Amino acid sequence: MKPFLLRHALFATAVFAATVQAAEFPPAVQTLERQGVKVIDSFEAPGGMTGYVGEMRGRSLAFYLTPDGDHVLVGTLLDQQGNNLSEASIQDLILGPKFANAWPDLEDSHWVRDGHEAAETVIYTFTDPNCPYCHRFREQAEPWIAAGKVQLRHIMVGILAEDSLTKAATILGADTPEAALQEHQASFSQGGIEIDRKRVSAAHLDVKANNRLMQALGLQATPSTLYRGNNGKVTMVQGLPNPQALERMMGPRP
Repeated sequence: MKPFLLRHALFATAVFAATVQAAEFPPAVQTLERQGVKVIDSFEAPGGMTGYVGEMRGRSLAFYLTPDGDHVLVGTLLDQQGNNLSEASIQDLILGPKFANAWPDLEDSHWVRDGHEAAETVIYTFTDPNCPYCHRFREQAEPWIAAGKVQLRHIMVGILAEDSLTKAATILGADTPEAALQEHQASFSQGGIEIDRKRVSAAHLDVKANNRLMQALGLQATPSTLYRGNNGKVTMVQGLPNPQALERMMGPRP
């Protein structure tokens, strides 16, 4: 991982946010600012409202100024088809640019390749060895991986259990981490890979660096998965993807 790249990305985000905050917002929005909301951007919203995206205590949120300019609605806005417009705005205006800037840090992190080296689609996923949802995600991805269409890059972290870090380091520190990861996956229901102290000594600092990267990106659960779509935008999916998200991420099921 190259810390400079991540620091540069976060600095750029901070400068952009400070520029937006310097604008004169309506009093109702200023009230939210006084309560700790950092306004990132604004956009046209349905019903004559003005939409805003921002962050509060490290969490992204969307809110909407009513046409009279006197009231703010904070929460999820759905259209008549049930589409989550708030989530889409947060992704487009906050998370997408943030994770696009951090893509080089993902490339330079300590990951294990899972899939064909020449696979067309490369996906980064933060994986804790004790995470059942990470295990299930890998099972879901099997058809795409077996077909040579997708390469998962597991950024091994240790955050869920006392032995998560040592298991992750045992995998990363192996002579062939790919084989160690496969061994762990195959024996997951029996507790996973057996901890090897020599491997742990070789790779525990790499796991800790991955932990720091995950924290710096504001990711709080595993799996947290990032991919670049056909439009070039970077999207993050936190938790176990549903079937629709899986196909958006990996393409049509083989």
